[in-house]
Amino acid sequence: MGEKVAIIASGQTNHCSKRADVNIPEMIQEAVDRALLQANITLDDIDAIVIGNMEHFEGINLSDMWASEGAGSVMKPAMKIATGGTTGASVAACAYYHCASGLFDTVLAIGWEKLSESDPTGGIITAFDPIVERLTLAGAVGGLAIEATAYMKAHNVPEEVFALAAVRSRQNAKRNPHAHLKLDLTVEQVLETPYIAYPIHYLDMCPASDGACAVIMASEKRAKDLCSKPAWIDAVVCRHNHAWIGDIPYGKHSTLESAAVEAYKVAGITNPLEELDVIELYDPASYTQVSWLEYLHLCELGQGRRLVEEGITAFEGKLPLNPSGGVVSTNPIGATALIRVAEASLQIQCRADLRQVDGVKRALATGFGGSYWNEVFILSA
Repeated sequence: MGEKVAIIASGQTNHCSKRADVNIPEMIQEAVDRALLQANITLDDIDAIVIGNMEHFEGINLSDMWASEGAGSVMKPAMKIATGGTTGASVAACAYYHCASGLFDTVLAIGWEKLSESDPTGGIITAFDPIVERLTLAGAVGGLAIEATAYMKAHNVPEEVFALAAVRSRQNAKRNPHAHLKLDLTVEQVLETPYIAYPIHYLDMCPASDGACAVIMASEKRAKDLCSKPAWIDAVVCRHNHAWIGDIPYGKHSTLESAAVEAYKVAGITNPLEELDVIELYDPASYTQVSWLEYLHLCELGQGRRLVEEGITAFEGKLPLNPSGGVVSTNPIGATALIRVAEASLQIQCRADLRQVDGVKRALATGFGGSYWNEVFILSA
């Protein structure tokens, strides 16, 4: 099993469309400084750094070294991680194993992206074969649209359900000072916006954000010394299937289901709807808040709409989903999945301020990206 590991602190920048006031190392340092301040430690107390972003978006090689001053990794062991949209979660997993192995006691995990200075669509569409994979060159939006269409037809789910999920997320974001899109919306307003790719409307989709996130993990003894209420990491499961993108079964989210099942087994969870208190789901489009709950085994296939329509996943519901506002409200891609882990830890530590859910003892966070890869974390008090 290795060493027990906990998250003791985290820090985020305030996310927006364009951070013209800072360069990338300065933006990263904002998140790092906030995490160190929350932990009441300095960089001297950090043993190692794990950092990641979508470096082919910005066109920056060796981004871990290029941003080393902002990351605090000068003269420290450092590792760069890049796994597409899952990068932030992979950074968290790597930092976890750095501690669990016993090699390091205190590790700083950093995810970042400055999408205002990059070309995400160009990066995505040129990652695939221009001939045999032409049908999926819409990138993430195209894949989600294919999946959403198949889901709607299989389970007779109307677009209004997805729009309701989008409305709730943007309402939750208003509680979060770091969130990008904080909007008062109605279902009708979401449905009135243009389609990006049917059935996904403009306001169903995540934004392009600038921002960074930093999370500090520590071994058991160090965590207890440094933090009065650590968020213990009970399970870390990664599922990266290296499939040809044309072979991905868009009607069945198998990597998420497989990761969730194993995470529940490792954490000793048998009834996730009853035993989890909050979920931070990597939701690139509002559709995923309906279908992907089913692959987390929170309900039967085709019943995800019930969790949304009955308010079970609302902020005041039985199992709040994305009280932070989620990915559809904030998406600095290299940091996005790490933000899910950070937000879950804040809930455990009762540090989430206005977005705090009452009585959180167990939280689940996910990362999504790549060729429909998924990562699942379970944290506990």
